[in-house]
Amino acid sequence: MEKPLILIADDAMFMRKVIKRALSQGGYDNFVEAGDGVEAVEKYKEYQPDLMLLDITMPERSGLEVLNEVLAFNRNAKVIMCSAVGQEQVIAEAIRCGASDFIIKPFKDEEILKIVTAYL
Repeated sequence: MEKPLILIADDAMFMRKVIKRALSQGGYDNFVEAGDGVEAVEKYKEYQPDLMLLDITMPERSGLEVLNEVLAFNRNAKVIMCSAVGQEQVIAEAIRCGASDFIIKPFKDEEILKIVTAYL
């Protein structure tokens, strides 16, 4: 069976590395990365990943805009929103828009691994 492809969309390269490191502990190693909202939509359409981890605060296009574009392209897309503490209203909006789940930063490796595994 092919390993699932995960798109990590976060403008902070450090955060993308943290996420990859955490997920690699669970055997995930097939990643595509995006550093802004426009690139996130382009990469989603190009690679059609099994799961997308999407930061709410992104340059070029917000996480919510990216979420809406991705869901318009594939209404069954699995998108987990990532946000900092204090963005509860935006998270609620993302869930209303169709996000699969969310995780609050900073998170423990096992927390993100558990959420990702639940959707793959």
